[in-house]
Parts: sequence; structure tokens; C-alpha cells
Amino acid sequence: MKHKEIIIGAIAAIITFLAIQGFDIMPIIFFVGLGGILYYISGSKLLKVKSFSIGEEKKESSISFNDIGGQDVAKNELCEALEFIRSNDKLKALGIRPLKGILLNGPPGTGKTLLAKAAAQYTNSVFLSASGSEFVEMYVGVGAKRVRQLFTQAKQSAKKTNKHSAVIFIDEIEVLGGKRGQNHSHQEHDQTLNELLVQMDGISSDDDVKVLVLGATNRSDMLDSALLRPGRFDRIVKVDLPDRKGRSHILKLHTRNKPLSEQVEIEAIARDTFGFSGAQLESVTNEAAILAMREESQEISPNHFKNAIEKVMMGEKLDRLPSAEEKLRIAVHESGHALVGETIFPHSVASVNIASRSNALGYVRSTQEDDMFLYTYDYLKGRIAVSLAGALAEEVLLKSRSTGASSDFKNASDIARHIIHGGMSEIGIISVEDVPKNKLHDTISSILAEIEENTLAMLNENIRILKQISDELLEKETLSGDQLRALIKK
Repeated sequence: MKHKEIIIGAIAAIITFLAIQGFDIMPIIFFVGLGGILYYISGSKLLKVKSFSIGEEKKESSISFNDIGGQDVAKNELCEALEFIRSNDKLKALGIRPLKGILLNGPPGTGKTLLAKAAAQYTNSVFLSASGSEFVEMYVGVGAKRVRQLFTQAKQSAKKTNKHSAVIFIDEIEVLGGKRGQNHSHQEHDQTLNELLVQMDGISSDDDVKVLVLGATNRSDMLDSALLRPGRFDRIVKVDLPDRKGRSHILKLHTRNKPLSEQVEIEAIARDTFGFSGAQLESVTNEAAILAMREESQEISPNHFKNAIEKVMMGEKLDRLPSAEEKLRIAVHESGHALVGETIFPHSVASVNIASRSNALGYVRSTQEDDMFLYTYDYLKGRIAVSLAGALAEEVLLKSRSTGASSDFKNASDIARHIIHGGMSEIGIISVEDVPKNKLHDTISSILAEIEENTLAMLNENIRILKQISDELLEKETLSGDQLRALIKK
């Protein structure tokens, strides 16, 4: 700071002296000012780069693989890959090359970051976390420098803590490792990726500090092929949405510190939360506890969990009050969905509601006994019938339809496309790209028309039950699955 003051003072003195001597000092002032501006810009840029600490070093993680539920396959595959750090001598004797990188690929909220932290704890390693966006810079060479800093920082941190291994976790790695050649304005992005490839190539089993790179993404299709080849990211571990057994395990983990009522059945909650990620399940348990606190209850009841599931799926209840005519139409619409859904798929309806949540004026929450991964033609036709049933129920009881069925029709059309793409339609096995648009349209219309006719007949045959369900909904606003089944049976 003192040197800057001396230089500035000297320049000012020289300019003053020249002005006294009669020299034209304006050009001098212009060039000195320009030089000062350039110095300030470059100086602040260099200072920013120099002071940047890429990667956040975490304290020793207390998260272990036992604390992560619903990902048994991913955990087993990851543990096997981590053995080169824990049993390096044994692997050398067998001539096994150490794995340099592991890519965790799966939807958001499935526990990829937790798996990375558990990996560091499992191997007693230093854990550094960074995001792919931290490497993206407009200045040439800065991103590559940050990659080098990250690997250097990992090794130095391990030496300081007397550890022999380090885990580098890069979240959103598709931002850093996207396919090269797509950014034509400048090559900074490509240089950053190239530096990561070089650093991963430099990882050796003979190093004092063994480095393992863990990447996380939900868009593996965007990654450069050079990054995914063996010798860089050697394994791609699928971190998928948990099945029912996994959801049950996750719920038990998140409710172990919560006072549950004796009536709460974890297995039933797991069955009702098909398609939920680990993060959503954690949110369900947290929202259930919040609802219990609102009611000043000492325990969390099944009803709290039911409302929490609906809140996570649909959002908070709204104060929006439809008119009496609209409320009747909503009740009829949802009654149609519920009746057809319960008729075609017994015990599938969890609740029917005509209270507004988010963008939905009413909704039917469905569940299923077992997780399904393959869908038959009859099942898909049944789902289309359930989607069309709301609008058709309005037609049967109210003699007209409304705009409330637009999303139902879109869903029905999407399912019809699945039937065609799966080779289950009248046009047989096809190449989707080669089917003319008018042929595709006609086939979808044919599928929907047939199912619409059958669903309309079903509703007309059960018009008395349909009216009873809608009347009950108008009175109570919500019906549980058991209440609905009791009405249908009676």
C-alpha cells in the first residue's frame, strides 16, 4: 500500500513540475489515467483468481453408508470401487489398476451427495466438494487453473491431516464436462475439461496421496465421451429412485428421532409414496411433524402423514373458494376419476379431494400395491380410462364438459403414444420417426375413442353410485380410499 502511495505521489509531483515549466500536461494525464484504469481492472481480476479457493473442504463426515437408505445396489458397487483405497497392497498383488473416477448418475434428490460423503468416511479420506459451475469462467485459462488448484488442494489437505487418500466430489459435472466443440465463441470451456482429463490421467496408485474423483449428474447424456471412458470415470453407478423396500428404509431413518403414534405404519406410507425420491420422503416426515406441531399434538399420526404426502405432491391448500356451481362440477369430475379408478384397479385410490392445492382445483391420489416397471396393454388402457373419466362424469351428470379436463386429455394422449411406440396398437411394430403425422393422429384418436365409449358405458351403468360419491364429496370435501370403497360396496 505504501509503495502505491509513493508512486502516485511521485507521478503527481512530476506532472505538477511539468505544468509549472509550461508543458502541455493533458496528454500525460490522459495516458496516466488510462494506465491506472487498466492496472485496476487487471489487478482486481488477478486478485480474484489468486484468492479463489476452489472446492470446499469438509470436516470429517459423520455420514456412513448405514445412514443412507434405498440405494443398496449403488452402495455395494461404490464400496467395491473404494476398496483400492482401503486395500491397495492386496490389489497390487492381483495387478488391479485403481479406479480413478466414479460417476453417480440419477434423478435429483436420490442421495448422490450423501453417497460421496459416505465414501469419504468409509475410506477415511479428505473430502473436497465443488460444483461444476464453479469452474466456468469467461476468462481464458481461469477454469483450467481452478481444476489444478482443486487437485493440489486435495493432496495438500490430506498431507496436513496425515491421511493417505482424498475424495474430490464434483456436483453438476455436466456443466464442466459437457461435450466439446459446442461453444464456438471461445475455447475456455474446452480447456477446462481438457485440464480435468489431464489431472485424472495423472492419478497413480504410486502417489503418496491417492485421489478418487466422484462426479454427480442427472444428465449423463450431456457428458463428453472422453470423460466417460475407462481410465477416467471407470464406473457409472446408477442412483435411482428407491423401490418400496428402499422407501421403507428411508422413512425409518428419517422418523427415528420423531414421536410416532402407534397407528403409524411405515410400510403403508412407503406404499403411498411410489415415485418419491429420498429428499421428498425426508420432506414428508418433516411436514408431518410440522402439521403435528400446528395441532399441538405430542405424536405424529397417520392423518399427519397423509396430509404431508399430499402437500409434497400437490402443494399447500389454497384459500381459493370456487362458486357452488363450480364446486359441484369439481366434485362430479373427481368422483368420475375415483369410481373408474377403483373399479378398474381395486384398492388403488388413497384419497379423493375437492380442496384446491397449487394449480389443481381437486385431485384423486392413487397408490399401488407393488412397484411396477413394465406396463401391459390392458393396464395402459385402464390408465387412459381413468384420465377420461372426469370429463365423462361431467357429461353424464351435468350434460356438459369443462376446461378442467385439459391436463387429463394430455395425459391420455401421452399414454396412447406409449401404446403405439410399444407396438401394441393396430398398426403393429413401427419406427416412430417413420410414421406419418396423420397416421399417428388417427391411431391415437382411434384408441381414445374406443376407451371413451367403454368408460362412458361404465359410468352410465353406475350413475347412482357416481352421484352418491359426488354428494359425499360436497359434504365432506375429502374421502379416504376406505370411505370410497365402502360407498361403492354399499
